[in-house]
Amino acid sequence: MSTPRIRTLLVDDERLARRGLELRLAAAPDVEIVGECENGREALEKVAELRPDLMFLDIQMPGLSGFDVLAQMPQDAVPVVVFVTAFDRYAIDAFEARALDYLLKPVEDSRLMLALDRVRDHLKTREQVQQHARLMGLLADVNGAGEIDADALVERVKGVVPRYPDILPIKTGRETLRVKAAEIDWIDAAGDYMCIHVGKQTHVIRGTMKDLEQALDPDVFQRVHRSAIVNLRRVRKLRPHANGEYFLTLDGGQELKLSSVVTRRPPTNVGSTPRALA
Repeated sequence: MSTPRIRTLLVDDERLARRGLELRLAAAPDVEIVGECENGREALEKVAELRPDLMFLDIQMPGLSGFDVLAQMPQDAVPVVVFVTAFDRYAIDAFEARALDYLLKPVEDSRLMLALDRVRDHLKTREQVQQHARLMGLLADVNGAGEIDADALVERVKGVVPRYPDILPIKTGRETLRVKAAEIDWIDAAGDYMCIHVGKQTHVIRGTMKDLEQALDPDVFQRVHRSAIVNLRRVRKLRPHANGEYFLTLDGGQELKLSSVVTRRPPTNVGSTPRALA
């Protein structure tokens, strides 16, 4: 099986800079240069036309800067971005603009190869996430996906304190599965489905993160990423990663990325490690 090609767009107003990148990228057999642009307007048109996987984007260009290009690009069309510039003062801004990496001119071969390794890892992870969503959708089509039994939930919490139930009723056809909330390890989104992980079992339901957030106790369950909710009592450790990112390791060995933005209120009665996540 042939190695997937990384379809790449070069954007720089200096022809020699584009040529230099082209020559260096020739050493990477999985990189295919599908186009070149000398300004931001061309870049917007080429991205819409070619849908590249990767874009090397100069920051300082006449007219639209590299930051302007990203700001005007539809979110669903943005490729992986590696900024290229002669000025290191843009480094922080580049990462805030969600660039995967940042190269200084003149670009060193070793530094370029390191950036490509990061690009490969990122694209592989993204493909795994997309495949996971497709598989969950297929599983739901074949076996039928459940849904939160709202009526049963209301009956359980009516007039009861605390308001968050210890049982999460999941309705599948005529049956209702009773899942103990305390036994849920974590929850992740896969397209239009939610995957509730309980030990070695995964329950697939149709729903949204918001639905589950409202059904679960925020002192125990916290949304640590836009597509993941974790049982804070299952967190074993928190470790730093590149670019200020953090990863949680759960009791079962799963690793989840911790977003810099937590959407729920901080926990109030769990251990010191979960408090650090808020």
